[in-house]
Amino acid sequence: MFLVAGCSSGAGPAEAAGGVPVVEKGALTTCTHLPYPPFQFERDGEIVGFDVALVDLVAKRLKVEQKIVDTPFENFKTGAFLNSGECDLAAAGMTITDDRKKNVDFSVPYFDATQALLATRKSGLTSLDEVKSRRARLGAQTETTGESHAKKQGLDPVAFESSDAVLTGLRTGQVDAVVIDYPVVQGWLKDRRNAAEFSLGRPIETGEQYGISVKKGNRKLLAAIDRAIREARADGSYDSLYRRWIGPPPQGSS
Repeated sequence: MFLVAGCSSGAGPAEAAGGVPVVEKGALTTCTHLPYPPFQFERDGEIVGFDVALVDLVAKRLKVEQKIVDTPFENFKTGAFLNSGECDLAAAGMTITDDRKKNVDFSVPYFDATQALLATRKSGLTSLDEVKSRRARLGAQTETTGESHAKKQGLDPVAFESSDAVLTGLRTGQVDAVVIDYPVVQGWLKDRRNAAEFSLGRPIETGEQYGISVKKGNRKLLAAIDRAIREARADGSYDSLYRRWIGPPPQGSS
């Protein structure tokens, strides 16, 4: 599925400002996985979110428009869509890991993340230890670090394709609790219905950081992304985006 944020023109390998290679003239093509609010999701027919807005800053620097391609999340580990020339970069609330670094190059970290346990109020679960000891049913989004972390704790979570499916699984009783990135849970709990049905468990500190990935060796694009992130942190625009899409920024984020 191709979803365009902005306009583009032409086709085929080309260059953006500064000689940065792009797969389509006039565009910076981003692979992502929808929906994953507050980082990327559809609203009123437009793809929006924190990651989208951040990549827009990169596109502006390169004097092109961002074009968004919805891609299965399992492909992010291999970087196949980058190697095939389908996309210039990937931005999908993706944690930087040594395993993923084998196949793609990452930007400087742009987000400090952690995992959260969200459980039905009926279950009374507050931690992964309780999930394990009570043999409760746990859910997670497939191929994510939340799923990996749960497995490292000796759990076998039910795998869901998307964050929406994770929430649906919890709501319909397929699972008693889910583990997923904390900012996603923050967004869910803004809905009164979710706040009434579910409770937030103890924080799961994993020391994760998100990065934007590019094809290995694409140094010019990586440098442009890094500059855009650093400048956004320095001039306050990063904090503005954080407030708009996530909430009050943590101290020392700039």
